[in-house]
Amino acid sequence: MIDFILHIDAHLAAMMGSYGIWVYALMFLILFCETGLVVTPFLPGDSLIFAAGALAAATLHSTAGRMDIWVLVIIVPIAAIGGDAINFEIGKKFGEKILARFEGKLINRKHIAETEAFFERHGGKTILLARFVPFVRTFAPFVAGIGEMHYGRFARFNILGGLLWSWGFLFLGFFFGNFPIVKNNFEIVIVGIVIISVAPMLVKFAQSRLKARRGAGGPEDPDQPETDEPA
Repeated sequence: MIDFILHIDAHLAAMMGSYGIWVYALMFLILFCETGLVVTPFLPGDSLIFAAGALAAATLHSTAGRMDIWVLVIIVPIAAIGGDAINFEIGKKFGEKILARFEGKLINRKHIAETEAFFERHGGKTILLARFVPFVRTFAPFVAGIGEMHYGRFARFNILGGLLWSWGFLFLGFFFGNFPIVKNNFEIVIVGIVIISVAPMLVKFAQSRLKARRGAGGPEDPDQPETDEPA
């Protein structure tokens, strides 16, 4: 899996040459499962879309093994938006049962807690913001379903977030993926995308740990009134 993610450009090009248009179906399935199934948050989303955009630019004038950017413009957001919609319904109807059955096995309670914390800070905008954070984007619609978020509100953020995320990474790859410095260091670029995506979550985690440490052993609150010691 790590090799596939780090060299996803080469693997995607090889699959395009071997399977032709079936690669679109495979991409759709991967993106749909990453966003739609709470047990598959490890699947590559950002990197796959970026690599597909870069491959579309590289094969723009090719007559064989060509990745069509306009097909991607259609299928990628459909997979992203549709996956979130299904995940929401799964969370709404079966969320508690799934957590009870698979918690600690296929589902990490820590990821659920991180997503719930996202909702506490950002409310409904979490559905949009979570698109850009690995793992959290898989659990956000699931948690929204468990919390019985109003579907109309969820759908608005889902559609907007799905379009921004899918088209954003797609056109980043299309316009910048074939620059020599990017093409020759694709593994570093993919790692950079992952780091940038998880950076906000890491910063929040560090802040919460620091706050907890100060609360446990830090100085007393200066606003607390002093009490007189008995003589």
